[in-house]
Amino acid sequence: MTNLRTRDIIALGFMTFALFIGAGNIIFPPIVAQQAGEHVWLAAAGFLVTAVGLPVITIIALSRVEGSIQLLSSPLGKVASLILTIVCYLAVGPLFATPRTATVSYEIGFSSYFGTSPNSLLIYSIIYFAIVTLVSLYPNKLLDTVGHFLAPIKIISLAILGIAAFLIPAGYIPPAIHNYASSPVSEGFVNGYLTMDTLGALVFGIVIIHAIHSRGVTDKKLVTKYAVIAGLISGVGLTLVYLSLFKLGLGSHEVAPNAANGAVILHAYVQHAFGDLGSIFLTGMIFLACMVTAIGLTCACAEYFSELTQIPYKIFVFVLVGFSLLISNLGLTKLIAVSVPVLCAIYPPAIVVIMLSFFAKFWKNPPAIIAPVTAIAFIFGILEGLKAAELNSFLPEFVQHLPLNEQNLAWLIPSLLVLVIALICDKFRK
Repeated sequence: MTNLRTRDIIALGFMTFALFIGAGNIIFPPIVAQQAGEHVWLAAAGFLVTAVGLPVITIIALSRVEGSIQLLSSPLGKVASLILTIVCYLAVGPLFATPRTATVSYEIGFSSYFGTSPNSLLIYSIIYFAIVTLVSLYPNKLLDTVGHFLAPIKIISLAILGIAAFLIPAGYIPPAIHNYASSPVSEGFVNGYLTMDTLGALVFGIVIIHAIHSRGVTDKKLVTKYAVIAGLISGVGLTLVYLSLFKLGLGSHEVAPNAANGAVILHAYVQHAFGDLGSIFLTGMIFLACMVTAIGLTCACAEYFSELTQIPYKIFVFVLVGFSLLISNLGLTKLIAVSVPVLCAIYPPAIVVIMLSFFAKFWKNPPAIIAPVTAIAFIFGILEGLKAAELNSFLPEFVQHLPLNEQNLAWLIPSLLVLVIALICDKFRK
């Protein structure tokens, strides 16, 4: 029986953490903190539930099914499980998360040097995705290239930024604005969706499992154990990074008042704190953070679609990178605007599947419980998505009066009600 060395366990944890820390993780906490103002730590509490708690729980859930989303969601039925899996892979792959890594790294790090013209972004994204392709073509070396080399550099860079955020005084803290004034916790909870970490965890599960297998570990209990340890290490790292970025955003009102997004805040803050040298440091850190995430997502998506279609892995690497390259040239603001409604629709059913998977062994007929609850979560998730897209005119009147509607959690109560009914039915089932 092969065991991982302590050095490899730490590298696995670092790799998992590095895979998560990408574009969304760095740009969303500062803007949440700036808008939440005096309620920042309440918003942070909600944010950490969806941006740290759920991803770690997802890795633990996946470690029990060899990293496969399809096995995890199998109680939904073959077709529904396949659709959910494909949607998750596309969302965190070529449609949203992977293109966003290129766009964010350019807008934060390189736009001040090369301008904001479409041609500059195109040239940058071609070079960026050429590097992603080169590393992604050799997935078996991922623990070595990411875990032992890129991840430690990335972690040191984030630690420097985090320490600076806590050492520099916050300055003026204004009152909360928008929904942060009335419901900061739930607003932080929903904004945690935007990091895409839970969907990312669903996809990265297979990368983590394959990294463990690449060291010769085949025993299922050991694979689960190492994946759980990696998830917990990444969870601690994510929490520390988010707290420092919240502190950074809280002190950003004087250097970047009424910022349009977190990228603007980060750039202005680092320029203020470190000068021109700080801008160079931020450029390198963001580039590395986004690059590692893009590599992990490309490897995971190519692996899945290759197994699904029997088309060679390397062909899918080129196809996925090509799509990501095209979409990344839409620009950051457009990408975020399009992704928010889709994520509001996808997250509720994904959360239900992940959480209920832990209890399936206690039920007589798990599909009869998990499938209807997920269906209800998905229906109400679509309503949340329409609301996020500001298409309220298409929504039935009763939606406006649902419990937790103002908090963007209208799916929660109906899902719990269906769960209770399904549990009662299962209890009396022969």
